[in-house]
Amino acid sequence: MNKKLTGLLTAVSSLLYSSSAFAMTAFAVGEEDAAATSANTAAAAGTGSVFWTLIFPLIIMFVLLYFVAIRPQKKREQELKNMQESLQVGDEIVTGGGIVGIVVATGDDTVVIETGGARHKLRIKTWAITENVTAQERVKAAKAATSKKTDSGLASAAVVEDEPEKKPKKKKKSDEE
Repeated sequence: MNKKLTGLLTAVSSLLYSSSAFAMTAFAVGEEDAAATSANTAAAAGTGSVFWTLIFPLIIMFVLLYFVAIRPQKKREQELKNMQESLQVGDEIVTGGGIVGIVVATGDDTVVIETGGARHKLRIKTWAITENVTAQERVKAAKAATSKKTDSGLASAAVVEDEPEKKPKKKKKSDEE
């Protein structure tokens, strides 16, 4: 993503540099060519040159702003909202203020959590919940399970992992008598 962004910024800056260089050389023409260049500048001052020099760079800047700042922020907000809506009783959560607790009951827009060793119960708004620790642990366990499944693919490829030999169990003295 960064390489694409860097390439795009380089292209835009070179386009702006070339257009500004063209504009600077237009004033360096001698007086005898002034009549010819004034006719050319009048033709070039149409809507096409205004678009390329003023509007096109603005459009590119807004597109870059959307993909770099706005779109990822909306994605994070949607994930947070989905997490807050999918809370279940027994989930361990963390609030924006740093309170850690276990969900005891859920309502429309509030959640009752149990905190501390004295089992204090707090009723908080769902928008205040920033992290669901239990859900993150479930995701880690699922990823670990999928990685184990890919490791079992070695046996189907006729690759066998070396396992340490098991030692025979010693019999207890009470078993012998």
